[in-house]
Amino acid sequence: MELDMGANEGLPGRLNATQRLLRALVAVAVIAGLVVAWWLLPLASWIEAFRDWVAQQGVWGHVLFAVVYAVATVALAPGALLTLAAGVAFGLQGFFTVVIGATLGAGLAFLVGRYFARAWVERQIAKSRIFQAIDKAVEEDGWKIVGLMRLSPLVPFNLQNYFFGVTKVGFWPYLITTFFGIMPGALLYVWIGSLGASASAGEAGIYKTIAYGVGLAATALVTIIVSRKAREKLRQFGVDEQNAADAKKK
Repeated sequence: MELDMGANEGLPGRLNATQRLLRALVAVAVIAGLVVAWWLLPLASWIEAFRDWVAQQGVWGHVLFAVVYAVATVALAPGALLTLAAGVAFGLQGFFTVVIGATLGAGLAFLVGRYFARAWVERQIAKSRIFQAIDKAVEEDGWKIVGLMRLSPLVPFNLQNYFFGVTKVGFWPYLITTFFGIMPGALLYVWIGSLGASASAGEAGIYKTIAYGVGLAATALVTIIVSRKAREKLRQFGVDEQNAADAKKK
């Protein structure tokens, strides 16, 4: 019996290591796929045509993109690709377009979760240990937990929006905290998209490319550090990677 218990104690660590390995393999596969697509498809010409079309729209291009981003957020569509697309289309100016669109979508999903789909969301919470832990933490620390969750990748952004709608956090503290909390991740993805677009169009010289690369590396480093600090703080409330896995399956 003791041997069985000892084996079980090491299981969470092995599961976390397996999850990290799978994430790394997925990331490598995605990068490899992009490289292959870059060589086989006329991506450079497509990107240039897309940027030209967006430039012709002026400020309405930003407005339209923000609205599309908000709708995609409510529809639970992954926002990473749209954020990269904003970098491709608008350069670093797409940062505020993404933040505004994502915040608008987060606010709408919050209201849907609170007033229109509350019963369904509460049923999902009842099945999830991590949401129960976050709910308890929100009761004690309110908007601070919202901020920590926005800085941590433990639970997908779009799922958080509906969940926070059935907690006791107020709408405006939630919305303001979301606006600032999503900035590090948004900046990182927009920067990547902007750098890729500039490189494909041949706009960036060697020195500008180096400057962009250094800035991107610094942004990525800060984002990773902030994310880790947020996870460490969330562990104090019983919110960690071991009970986050079931939330991502819902």
